[in-house]
Order: sequence, then C-alpha cells, then structure tokens
Amino acid sequence: MSITQPASYVRFDSGVEETQPDEQQLTEETVASMNRLNRYMFDKHRHAIRDAHAKSHGVLRGELHIYPNLPSHLAQGLFQQARTYPVIIRLSSAPGALGSDKQSTFKGFAIKVIGVEGRKFLPDKADEVTQDFLLVSDPVIPTGDIKSYHDMQLKLEKLAHTPEAFQEALSAVSRVANKALQAVGVDPQINPIGPGHPHYHILGETFHSMGAFRYGDYVAKISAAPLSGNVQALAKQELKVEDAETWRDVVVDFFRQQGAEYELRAQLCTDLHTMPVEDASVEWPKALSPYQPIGRIVIPAQEAYSPARRVFADDVLSFNPFHCLPEHQPLGSINRARRLAYETSSRYRHEMNAQIRLEPRDINQLPD
Repeated sequence: MSITQPASYVRFDSGVEETQPDEQQLTEETVASMNRLNRYMFDKHRHAIRDAHAKSHGVLRGELHIYPNLPSHLAQGLFQQARTYPVIIRLSSAPGALGSDKQSTFKGFAIKVIGVEGRKFLPDKADEVTQDFLLVSDPVIPTGDIKSYHDMQLKLEKLAHTPEAFQEALSAVSRVANKALQAVGVDPQINPIGPGHPHYHILGETFHSMGAFRYGDYVAKISAAPLSGNVQALAKQELKVEDAETWRDVVVDFFRQQGAEYELRAQLCTDLHTMPVEDASVEWPKALSPYQPIGRIVIPAQEAYSPARRVFADDVLSFNPFHCLPEHQPLGSINRARRLAYETSSRYRHEMNAQIRLEPRDINQLPD
C-alpha cells in the first residue's frame, strides 16, 4: 500500500475545529447528567467510580519505544525522536458502572506515558511529565458529536437505574441482532451500554482514539494493534463469558505466563470532509490514509492486577486525553466536552475517596 505524501496531509490550525450549535449548553447538560450518575453510583457502592470505563481488568507496566528515523510527517510531538518511555496501561470496560462482564461493551486501553518533557496543554498540569492516550476497541464512537452524545448520556442515566439482569439481557439481544445484521451486510446497531459485538478476547483487540487530535503540524487518529504473535493470535477469538470477572481473570492469567507487544500507529487526515474532526462517528477511510507505524509498546510478564496496583490505577490515577503536549491537543466537539467532563468526574472521585490527585513522575510509583 502506498503512503500518502506529506503535502496532501491537512495542516493543523484553529480552523479545523467548528463550534457546534448549542455546544456549551449541551456540554453542561451532559456533564450534569454524568454528575448525577456519579452520585448515584457512590450511594450504591459507597465508593466513587469513573463515569466511563469504571471497571478495570488489568493494570500493566511497560515501555513505549518510539521508532527511529520516522519521516517528517510522523516525527511530530512526542514522536520527534527515537526514545523509550515507561508507560502504565489500564484495561477496562466502557460503562460508568461496575457491571458484569457478560455485558457486551467497548473495551479500553488507556496509556499513560511517563517522563515526557515540555509544558503540557492544561495550565494546571503544565509542569507534569505525562502524556495520556485513551484508546477504545472500536474505530468510531457511534454518538460522534456533542448532540448525539448528550442524548445517549441521558439514556445511560436512565438505564443505570434498571436491574443488572435487564442490562445483561439487552446486551445479549444486541449481540444476536448485530450478528444477524452483519451477516446480511447491515451495520451493527448501538444500544446505550455498547455495540453488542461479540465477546472477542480483550488482548486481541485493536484499540483506537476514535476522535481526532492534533499531531504536531497535522491532524490524526491513533491506534494500538497487536504486534507480537501471541496477541495477534487472539484477534477475533470469541470467548464464552459466563462469569462477572472473566476479563480480569483472562488478563491476569495471560500476563502471569508471558508478555505482549502492540504497535502504535497514526492515521493522518487528508480531507476534512471525508475524514471529519467534528463527527467522531465517521471512520476515516484507510484507502485515503492508511495507519502508519510510529512506535512499539512492550509489556513484560507481570502480576497484572494486585490489590495495590488496582487501587492505584482506579482511585489515584486519572487518565485524561487533555493530559498532553499542546502538539497532541484533542479535537472535535466530543473531545471539547470531555475536557469539562473528565475534570469534573476526577475531582468528585478523588474528593469522595479521600485520594490525592497525582500524576506519576516515575514508573516505580506504580505498585507491583
């Protein structure tokens, strides 16, 4: 496959973003709904949890190796020079609830890169040394603009008050229906708790940023794909999930025996109409701009979910796409809404759990 030449890539400037109608009001109403849901979950568990990706399945220590001799269009921001950075990776399921793994939901692969020099995007985090990339097991977010996301969030708030058995049944019906739709060439349908896709092995998934972000002089999406043979072999491997904690057990058992490698890749925007920034529900065509390798994540064998590590990742750490260099600023209405949503949720979670808000400066702060 030929690689698009740099001259055809969209250059970043403030004009790549467009404020959406009623964006501020919709954002505030969305965050208010999330706040109500946070309080409901705290009353339910007597413990504050994230309003998205609340349930973790593993917390991993690894390294990000930036590839040497990247061409100029890829040697941007964090990826300008060949370096090795320690990383923390949190594997999770998408809902803002501690539900059963029987539910079909997106899976998360949140990366915190440590030791990143340079002032950061957020003024109150300017002197931190972390860069976060939040990736999910789908190339798009079906509710790809603030209006769609607002409407879905209100449905999620209502759904949270239904019995868990109902939520599991809804997920199971969606899985069966979407298999039938895909068999006749119709796109899968979304329900409030997830896409109803099969229970594919979490470690064989390819994870995506879904939304766009600045990539130095350009605009891009990013993904992490299985690289080592052992996780490549898990791609599209469907598991029978009969236990509430299946994904935790799968991750822990795997990393007790072996390590894994994933490749970080960038897809640069070539056309804002066919590869929009403001609608994250549109998958960018690979024919117009293929994903290009930029680095390798190496994860050694380890104890992936010790009690101390779980508490550190779930209660102390925050993963936020705006924990970033200015060269990797998140873009689009969904990401602009996330800036307020993540800050509000993190502040509430840390306050209610009596935890300090901490950005690690050394990988050894992650417990074994």
